Amino acid sequence: MQKNQNVKVDYVEIGNGPKVVLLHSTATGIKQWRYLLENYKNRFCFIAVNLIGYGKTYKWERSESQKLIDQVKLLENIPSLKNCKFSIVGHSFGGSVAMMAAVHFQKVVNNLILIEPNPFYLLKKSGYLNAYEESLIIQKKIKKYYNKNWDKAVHFFADYWNGKGSWESYSNDQKVKFSEILKPNFHEWDAVLNETISIQELYKKLPKDTTFISALDTVFSIKEIKKILNYHCKTWNFKTINSGGHMAVIKKPSELASIIVESMK
Repeated sequence: MQKNQNVKVDYVEIGNGPKVVLLHSTATGIKQWRYLLENYKNRFCFIAVNLIGYGKTYKWERSESQKLIDQVKLLENIPSLKNCKFSIVGHSFGGSVAMMAAVHFQKVVNNLILIEPNPFYLLKKSGYLNAYEESLIIQKKIKKYYNKNWDKAVHFFADYWNGKGSWESYSNDQKVKFSEILKPNFHEWDAVLNETISIQELYKKLPKDTTFISALDTVFSIKEIKKILNYHCKTWNFKTINSGGHMAVIKKPSELASIIVESMK
C-alpha cells in the first residue's frame, strides 16, 4: 500500500492490475471503499482519493465558489495516473466529480461507473423542478446553519440521505464525527448547483458504456436524476439493487462491489 499525504491531495493506492480511481461521497472519505479495497486488490490497482476538505487533502479557502473541475484537478497531482489509462468509480458527490473527470480525461478513461451521482443542476436544466427544489432545501440548511446551529443542518442532512431517524440513532461520538466531516459540503453545493455543461455534451464525451447504479429505495432527487440520464444516455448500462438507499455502497458493500467489478470487464 502507498499513501500520499502531501498538502495537495491525500490518497491511498493499493493493489495490482488495471488502475481504478475511487471518488467518495460527501461526509465519508476513502474509508467508504474499504470492502472494495480489501476484497479486490488482487485484481485492480485502486487509487482512492480524499476530495477537497477530507483527510489531508487541502481545505477550500478560496473566495470564489468551488467547481467540479477543482476536484478533478486533484487527479493531476497523482503521479501514477500520468500517461496511462484508468477507470473511474464515483458515488454521490464523487459521482458528479467522476462525470467531470471523465470529460477532462476523456482520452484515457476506460470505464466510468456512477453510483447515484448528484449533478443537481441537471434537474433545473431539464425542468424537474420539484426534485430541484428538494435539493435546494438541503443546500439552504447547510448554508444557513454553517456558522450557527450546525447540528440542525447535520440532523436534516443525515436523515435525508441515510434515512429518517438516522441522526437520532447515532452515538454522541458518531454525531461529533459526522458533524465535522460534513463541513466540506458547504462548498460542494456550489459545484453541483452551478455547473453548466449540458446533458447532451456529457453524453457525447462520456464513455458510451458508462454504468449507472442505483437503489430502488433511494431518495426522490436521485430517482429524478436517473430519469434524466436514462432518457438522454441511451447506450449506458443502468443497474438497480432492491434496497440500501443512497448509501448502499456502505450498507450493501458486497452487492455493490460485484456490480462495480462486473462493469469493468
